[in-house]
Amino acid sequence: MSKTDFSVAILGAGPVGCALALMLARHAADPASILLVRGRPGAAGDAAPSALAQGLVPAGAADVSGGVASAGATRGAAPAAAVPAAPISVVAPIPVPASAPLAAPAVPVTPAGDAGAATTGAAGPGASAPTAARPEADARVLAMNHGSRVLLESLGAWPRGAADIQTIHVSQRGRLGRTLIRNTDFDVPQLGAVTGYPILHAALMRQVEAAGITVRTLAGARLAGQDAAGATIADVDGNILRCGVAVQSDGAGADDIRREYGQQAVLTTVRATLPRAGWAFERFTREGPLALLPHPAAPDTYAVVWCCPPERASALAALDQAAFSAALTEAFGDRLGALTCFAPRHVFPLFLSARRALVNGRNVAVGNAAQTLHPVAGQGLNLGLRDAARLALSLAPWLADPAGSPDAALAGFARARRDDRWLTAGLTDLMPRAFTTGVAAFEHAGGLALLSLDLLSPLRAPLARHLLQGLRA
Repeated sequence: MSKTDFSVAILGAGPVGCALALMLARHAADPASILLVRGRPGAAGDAAPSALAQGLVPAGAADVSGGVASAGATRGAAPAAAVPAAPISVVAPIPVPASAPLAAPAVPVTPAGDAGAATTGAAGPGASAPTAARPEADARVLAMNHGSRVLLESLGAWPRGAADIQTIHVSQRGRLGRTLIRNTDFDVPQLGAVTGYPILHAALMRQVEAAGITVRTLAGARLAGQDAAGATIADVDGNILRCGVAVQSDGAGADDIRREYGQQAVLTTVRATLPRAGWAFERFTREGPLALLPHPAAPDTYAVVWCCPPERASALAALDQAAFSAALTEAFGDRLGALTCFAPRHVFPLFLSARRALVNGRNVAVGNAAQTLHPVAGQGLNLGLRDAARLALSLAPWLADPAGSPDAALAGFARARRDDRWLTAGLTDLMPRAFTTGVAAFEHAGGLALLSLDLLSPLRAPLARHLLQGLRA
C-alpha cells in the first residue's frame, strides 16, 4: 500500500470546494491532511470552469450546480454580448412551483463543479474556452436558499451585505395564475439571499486559511489514477500527489445524462423605477423562464436571467440599451415599473448534464462536477453545498482513522444523495419545458397549478420547502 500525502484532495476551490474543505477539516485529526487545489489563473492547461455548477461563469472556478446571475459593470456601460464555449448555470434561490399536474418530473442535472453563480464572463463566438479568472475580479452574483445560508453561517463564512429574498413571485405570461411564496410561510427570516461571488469566496477562503487546511495552486490538476490504496493527482508541471480520496468539485460533469434545452440565457443587471424590497420574480414565458433577483449593489437593482431560444438571445444581445430595456419591461410586465439596463449583456447556452454515479472507487464528484442544471429556480449551488455537507458527514468516522478504508463511507454518501439529487434535477428539468410547449391546454394547466399552489398551502409547502432547503438525508 503506497503512502498518501493527504487524506482528501479537493480539486476546485470555488464555494462548494471551500465549504467542503472546512467541513472535512472539522472531522480530521489534522486539518492539514485536507488539500484544497485551486487552478492557476491563465495557466496553459487549466480547464475552463463550468458556468453551471456553482453559478460561476467563464471567469472563475466553478464548483457545483448552482445558478448565477450576472452582476453589472459600471452604470452606463455599453452592451456587449458574448457566447462562451462553456455552459452556464444559475444559482438563484428561487423556489418555483413546478407544474406537477402536467407530468412527472424528468431527470435533470445541476452544474458540475464548485460554482454557484451565473456566468458573466465573455468570449467571442467561436472563441476557445476561457481560462479561470481571479475570484476577486469576478463580478457575478450568487443566489442561495435558506438552507445554504444556515450552512455558511455555521462555517463563519456568510458574507455581509447580501440582498435578502423574503417573497418569491411566480407567474406565467399571458395566462392566469400566480403563486407567492413568503418567508412567513416557513417561519424563517428569509427564503434566501443574493451576494457577490468575490465577497462569498473571500469569506470562505479566510476561514480555510484560519482552519489550517493545505491550499495549493496547481495548473491543470487532474485525477491521474487510482487503486485500492487511494488516488493520484497530477498537474501539468509534473507534480504528483497521493490522497486517500479525491473529490472533483470543479468543471463540467460527465455526460451520462444530457439534455439540450434549445435555450440560451441572457444575463445582465437593471434598475427598476418601482423596486420591491426583498422580492424575487420568476416569470414563465413561451420562450423560457425570466427571473429578476434583488441585487446586493443597490435597493433598486436586479440581476436578470432571461432564458429564450438562441436566435432570440442573439437578437436581444444585439439591441442597444434602450431597446433592450423596453423589450425586457414588455416581457416582464410592470410589477417593478420601468426596467433600465445599465450593464453589459452576456449569453450562454443552457443544458442539463449529470453523472449517474457520484462515486467511482476513490474518486467522488460533487457540485458542478456531478451535475449541471437549468438555471430555473436557481438550485445549482444549493444542491452542490448539500453534496458537500453530506460527503463531510459520511467521511467523518473515516477521517478520525484514515488508515482504514473509506469505501463504505463513500457508498453511504452516494445512497444518501440519490433522492435529493434526482428530485432537484427533475424539477429543474420539468419546469422550463412544461411552460414552453405552446400548447394552450398545457399553459392553462400550468396556470391552474400556480393558482392551486397559491390558494392551497398544503400543496405549496412541500415543493417550496424542498427548494428552500432540499432533501437532507
